[in-house]
Amino acid sequence: MPRYDFRCRACGDTFEMNRPMAESAAPALCPQGHADTVKLLSTVAVMGRGGSTASPAPAAGGGGGGCCGGACGC
Repeated sequence: MPRYDFRCRACGDTFEMNRPMAESAAPALCPQGHADTVKLLSTVAVMGRGGSTASPAPAAGGGGGGCCGGACGC
């Protein structure tokens, strides 16, 4: 089940809640009982089994040109 981060606007507390994706936009009460909360954007890091053996990112530049780097063929 996904975990969502929230911040209470009344007391400033930041807290997490586990809930189904279908309920991700539902209001959440803070642990202090306040209803004025906002869901925070969170980042996810995904790593393979090898950890540091992931292939390096492609180098910038080269191939194409124009306004968008040539990938779209404009």
